[in-house]
Amino acid sequence: MADESTSDVVSVSREGAVATVTLLRPALTSELKTGLRDALERLSADEAVRAVVLTGTGRAFCVGQDLAEHADALRADPATAFATIDEHYNPIVTALATMPKPVVAAVNGTCVGAGLGFALACDLRVTADTAKFGTAFTGIGLTCDSGLSATLARAVGAARASELVLLGETFTAAQAAEWGIAGRVVPADQVASTAAELAARLAAGPTLAYAEAKRALAASWGAPLPEVLRLEGEAQARLGLTDDHRGAVEAFLSKSKPVFQGA
Repeated sequence: MADESTSDVVSVSREGAVATVTLLRPALTSELKTGLRDALERLSADEAVRAVVLTGTGRAFCVGQDLAEHADALRADPATAFATIDEHYNPIVTALATMPKPVVAAVNGTCVGAGLGFALACDLRVTADTAKFGTAFTGIGLTCDSGLSATLARAVGAARASELVLLGETFTAAQAAEWGIAGRVVPADQVASTAAELAARLAAGPTLAYAEAKRALAASWGAPLPEVLRLEGEAQARLGLTDDHRGAVEAFLSKSKPVFQGA
């Protein structure tokens, strides 16, 4: 696997059409958030990358905001301490959720606060059976950020989301799978390989169709049925003009395996 870029806080490596973004520290400092935001926006625009993996290192995927740095910001000026939401958190979540290619979260360990928001902004999740989850925000007198108020409720339902946010209790990978947060739960030493295999499979698939599917799923929440049908029809019409679609139809008729080029 070739390294594209590595800093003290974020590394980006590539294997074929799959890029892996690794958080090298568990807590989100300003430096890490900036590096992650920039890496995701760069990969989103890179047409040679057809799938992305987001993961952490050691025993943590991401434990959320670095509270020591946050405390310094509060002491300096409480009125500007939360500028990081617009500067970092919102662009990171937007990049993950709207990237025109699949994103797999390889949740290797503890995943709380904004880390949980990041994982839920990804399209698929491969989770270590030892991972622990939590919302954490109310424990420090805050509400949700990183899109968690929406993505958590969609994953687990409004009633359970309220319980998880208000009580702030941690939960296990098995519970996360049962409730719809974790996708595939595997032994911790198999998270990286399982996520890489899944991402490689997606990278070889119809990435234009995946991008349209992501947009359709996002737009469908709360939208009236006529609007959903209109958006689906427009997306199908766009995909009908692609080489991927026409080639896949011909492959089906000739009983051969389609090859998707993302075009």
